[in-house]
Amino acid sequence: MSQIIHYQQCPVCNSSRIQKVLTAEDFTVSHEKFDIWECADCTVRFTQDVPGMEDIGKYYKAEAYISHTDTNKGLVNRLYHYVRSITMKQKKSFVEKETGLKKGALLDIGAGTGAFADVMQKAGWQVTGLEPDETARGNAERLHGLTLRPYSDLFTLDENSFDAVTMWHVLEHVHDLHGYWKRISRILKETGVFIVAVPNYTSYDAQYYGEYWAAWDVPRHLYHFSPKSIDVLAKQYGFEVTQHIPMIFDSYYVSMLSEKYKKGKSRNLIAFTNGLESNQRAARNPKKYSSVIYIMKKVKNTL
Repeated sequence: MSQIIHYQQCPVCNSSRIQKVLTAEDFTVSHEKFDIWECADCTVRFTQDVPGMEDIGKYYKAEAYISHTDTNKGLVNRLYHYVRSITMKQKKSFVEKETGLKKGALLDIGAGTGAFADVMQKAGWQVTGLEPDETARGNAERLHGLTLRPYSDLFTLDENSFDAVTMWHVLEHVHDLHGYWKRISRILKETGVFIVAVPNYTSYDAQYYGEYWAAWDVPRHLYHFSPKSIDVLAKQYGFEVTQHIPMIFDSYYVSMLSEKYKKGKSRNLIAFTNGLESNQRAARNPKKYSSVIYIMKKVKNTL
């Protein structure tokens, strides 16, 4: 029997002050519609009535779901690969800078086809990659010679064993949200760094495109985070957000997809203009970009 998750309380802070704010369509796979609700307290938004962990898999079965297939078809996907080649170097530098290490132990959760894990391993890091999708794991083996492990292995890893844990556009997909945070807080060293990148629904491009905003990505995105909601989660598990880093390319990529969803065709010049507008409006506030990287470190016990 299929499991559908209906929240009576906020999945982040457990508040009962939740209500529907919009309905979005799954433009990638099923074209089903899903309601998105918001918590008045922590401000997280979440997809209501999502399939459970055992039933969500079919919503990932599309060549367009690029993190699993690595397809180069179409302008948007070619752009994705071009940008990824740039951002991989940036991600590596974030990890090195925030940990203060040139080599260390890294856990990459949601490794996709292994591009980032490959970069870090070649740089001398000891890398453990977790990826739930069998196709993506196969592609990681084929493309990079990497053996990625299933998500369940997260709960078998040794405590205090990683210098860095990364989740690049993955946290919004995780059913066991609190179980993951609790486990990550245990396997990360006291001096370790937790790096999370997620879309930001408080950005201008999200406001502009409304229900057509591509980063809703229902039902695959179970949660739609605001900076405040990430801060609430971090504090629950002994972390503090020390830095917000903008992902400046995401507004263009998301706007290109959103234009196509809204108008039924590609309008790349308009999408570029809207992506640029989003970045310009966020220029003085990194918490307002289309996607944000959150650098988190453990709160030191001063007692």
